[in-house]
Amino acid sequence: MAEGYGAQSMTGRLRRVMMRRPGEAMAAADPASWHYTSAIDLPEARRAHDALADALRAWDVEVLYHDEPLPGHSDSVFVFDPALVTDRGSLLLNMGKQARRGEEEPLGRALELCGVPVYGRLEGEAHAEGGDTLWLDHDTLAVGRGFRTNAEGVRQLRALLAPLGVTVLDYDLPFFTGPEACLHLLSLISPVDADLAVAYPPLMPTALWTELKRRGIRLLEVLEDEFRHTQATNVLTVAPRRCIMLGGSPVTRELLEMADCEVVTFPGEPLSFKAEGGPTCLTRPVLRDPE
Repeated sequence: MAEGYGAQSMTGRLRRVMMRRPGEAMAAADPASWHYTSAIDLPEARRAHDALADALRAWDVEVLYHDEPLPGHSDSVFVFDPALVTDRGSLLLNMGKQARRGEEEPLGRALELCGVPVYGRLEGEAHAEGGDTLWLDHDTLAVGRGFRTNAEGVRQLRALLAPLGVTVLDYDLPFFTGPEACLHLLSLISPVDADLAVAYPPLMPTALWTELKRRGIRLLEVLEDEFRHTQATNVLTVAPRRCIMLGGSPVTRELLEMADCEVVTFPGEPLSFKAEGGPTCLTRPVLRDPE
């Protein structure tokens, strides 16, 4: 891992993270065309976003900002999706959602300004989004194949990551509510320690559930209501058993605290609940300690 970057983990101590504040494009977006539940109030959305950034800084995470103008890219606030950050630099993806294509290179430039070189890119008909990627350990990446990530995307990810010693395991995602909605692999699970994760098993690929059990990972199962309405499975781990989640999922929070997790929440109503993206989606880890 080079100094300053490398994040092949979901739960290692988070040191540096990239964020992007909600912009004018988000406020101007037609809610229906972006699959938002209602219009975004920009000042309120920014306050919620800033609360997440403040929670990260309170735990000594360096917050970096991507502020290159991206007119018309309402979802660009969700910086987790356009790239991975590996031990050799950023791997720029190719978004499956047509309206989000074009976010990848600007995020790559923002990362370069912070000392992260571009390691590789998906090309041609390969599509993948960060939300469909889950580090099971430093050398194993689980990838969900669905409406945002296709077979060619998995093939190219496997080829690009093989020189780093990374094995890619791919799993089919369910149809759920169809192609317009955002169902990523990480919509269904968030690790909070090497042996613990919050999850919604009813929609999980059976083979992934089996792999998690083989690895001895205990699943804290969220309620359907908290999965559907308050994104209880979207949890950002800052260090093992230290995490940030959206407010509004008291049962899941209690499960985490009973498992000796320290939990901080921030408001979901102004931004995340409207636009299908929680704390994981709003951050791109740049540097994590090895697990």
